[in-house]
Amino acid sequence: ADARSLEAAGAVASKLLASAGIRIASCVISVGGVDSEPPSSPDAFLALDSHLPMANPDAARRARELIAEAAAKGDTLGGRILVAAWGVPPGLGSHAHWDRRLDARIGAHFLSIPSVKGVEIGAASKVSRSFGSAAHDPIAYEPGRGFIRPSNLAGGLEGGISNGEPINVTALLKPLSTLMNPLPSVNLATKTPGAAHKERSDVCALAPAAVIGEALLALCLADALLEKFGGDSLNELLRNLAAYRAQIEAY
Repeated sequence: ADARSLEAAGAVASKLLASAGIRIASCVISVGGVDSEPPSSPDAFLALDSHLPMANPDAARRARELIAEAAAKGDTLGGRILVAAWGVPPGLGSHAHWDRRLDARIGAHFLSIPSVKGVEIGAASKVSRSFGSAAHDPIAYEPGRGFIRPSNLAGGLEGGISNGEPINVTALLKPLSTLMNPLPSVNLATKTPGAAHKERSDVCALAPAAVIGEALLALCLADALLEKFGGDSLNELLRNLAAYRAQIEAY
C-alpha cells in the first residue's frame, strides 16, 4: 500500500482505538546528529510543529539548519522517530506463538516503511549495555492505581505481550537514497563508470515517516485488540474490553 492508503487505513484504526481509550502520537527525536528528548506527555506531542515535530526548540532550530545545509549540497539526512501509544490494555499479543508476538508484529510493520533500517522497543539500546538488575522494570503497588511499573524500559511490551504501560517504538531511518548530487555508479550498457541517475528527492522525510508510523502502529494494535476481544460490533468489542478491565482491576 502507498503512504496515502496507509494513512487512511490508520485513521480508521485510530478511531477504533480511541473508542477503546487508546491514543497514539509521534515525534522526531533526531535529525542526523541533532538529538531531542521526546515530549513528556501525550498532550505535549500534539502541540509539536507538524513540519518538524521535535520537542526541544533549540534542537529543532539546529536540525533545520542541518537540513538546509544538506539541501545546499544536494545531500539527504536520516534520523529517528518515536511513535507512542497510551492506554493499551495488558495482554495483547502472545507469549507462546512466535508469529503473534506483539513486538515482532510491530517490528514488521515499521520495517515496511521505506528507509527504516532498525526498530527499537523501549530503551533497547540502553539496556543492551546494562546489567540485568538495571535493565528491567520492577513491579510496585499503589492504592487506587493497583500494580504499576515505576519505569518503562521495556517500552510497554514484555514476553511478546503488552504490559499496560505506554508502548514506545523508535524507528531508525537511513538518509534517502536518491541524491541531487548523485553517487558514482556503472553504465549497464558499457560497463563503464558513470553517475547515478538524478531524480527529484526530498532532503529529509522524518516528519512524514512519523505520520506513517502512527498509522502502522494503529493498524497493528487494532488488529491485536480485535484478535483478543472480538465481537461483531463496536459495542460488543467495548463490552468485552470493559469486562476484561474489570477482571484485572479486581486483583
